[in-house]
Amino acid sequence: MGTLLVRGASVLVTEGPEGEIAGGALFARDGVIEAVGPEAALPRAADEILDAKGGVVTPGLVNTHHHLFQNLTRVVPSGVDAPLFGWLRALYPIWAQMGPEHIRISTQVGLAELALSGATTVADHLYLFPNGARLDDEIEAAMETGMRLHATRGAMSIGESAGGLPPDALVEREGAILEDCIRVIDAFHDPAPGAMIRIGVAPCSPFSVSRELMRDAALLAREKGVMLHTHLAENDEDVAFSLERFGVRPGDYAEELGWTGPDVWHAHCVKLDAAEIGLFARSGTGVAHCPCSNCRLGSGIAPVTAMLDAGVKVGLGVDGSASNDAANLLAEARQALLLQRVAGGAAALKAREALRLATAGGAAVLGRDDIGALVPGRRADFVIWPTGGLEGAGAWDPVAALVLAPPARAAEVRVEGRAVVSGGRIVSFDIDSVLPKHAALARQLCERTRQ
Repeated sequence: MGTLLVRGASVLVTEGPEGEIAGGALFARDGVIEAVGPEAALPRAADEILDAKGGVVTPGLVNTHHHLFQNLTRVVPSGVDAPLFGWLRALYPIWAQMGPEHIRISTQVGLAELALSGATTVADHLYLFPNGARLDDEIEAAMETGMRLHATRGAMSIGESAGGLPPDALVEREGAILEDCIRVIDAFHDPAPGAMIRIGVAPCSPFSVSRELMRDAALLAREKGVMLHTHLAENDEDVAFSLERFGVRPGDYAEELGWTGPDVWHAHCVKLDAAEIGLFARSGTGVAHCPCSNCRLGSGIAPVTAMLDAGVKVGLGVDGSASNDAANLLAEARQALLLQRVAGGAAALKAREALRLATAGGAAVLGRDDIGALVPGRRADFVIWPTGGLEGAGAWDPVAALVLAPPARAAEVRVEGRAVVSGGRIVSFDIDSVLPKHAALARQLCERTRQ
């Protein structure tokens, strides 16, 4: 790939020991950062010179929890005003109509939407595979976009007839689930630094799989050297289910089955209590905080400040489009800040702390020490944010403005030094040809449901 010089920034936010560098620049070789610092201190020549035009340069944003397939079912009337369990019951029958093409097209639309909000790495949780769909459909679609993907092989094994939440048509045999986890890990997982595709093992939730599958999934993931992911303690219903079914709180249930440790991250964790927060801190367990989804479903305010104070690893996630209706990581950073201030006062979370959740925090949650910061040795995943636009007009602090007065779109997004977004447009693949297909699939699902 050669060398790349980024210059002309008003501020370069490293999220490393170098801090924020006024007039900063970045020099990379073959997708890896070699130097950051004042522009005058860096090489003056490179194979490619990228002018930041006075913008703010940050590490690429890291989305730690998503359900990409759900962008085909935004704003479904029967689920708009429902809490988590009611919302799921409204959407499950619609999702059961999907197939491989739905997974492929929704992946590309979702990744494009995220890239425009500055995302370079996305962890996705695909937990249903109707009508021949496979995790392969998502992975192969993502490969065409130029973005990094942590594809987690989700699963549901307990249907309504066995006391679970999902319809029986969407559950799988537990033996088949574990076999397919092995297959996709062997086929796609790349543990090397700079990996574009990594695989995780991710039973959907304690209310949709058995105790045995949770335990066996943890054993399998550790045997294979991959990470574990699931939903946990998302709302009061979730906690009540755990107490009634298992006799313990969600954090205790997770610990009993091997679901704590530095190779585990849980989505939401809105209802963790002090003891569970301490458990996560001691064990190195990570949390994907999804503030917009938590608001949308009325789940509550996650104790993020308490988690950070205790030393818990916390990143941001947009969650599925069907419970968020959008996929914008800067919007999540802003909402995270606002919610913590509602709960804990104006000093509870600062703008730069919220931005860090979206960058270095997310990288740590996903177990990656090769992204999340603009420092020598890390991959050249970065974003150039425009300044002086309408959204941030009059902003005195351009870094804080990314969270408090965020730009509508990133100007430039690079992954491994390669352009995904340039001039505020997706350039790594032809999104314009994908959108009509997406619209047709969504329309088809809507019409079938109404019938």
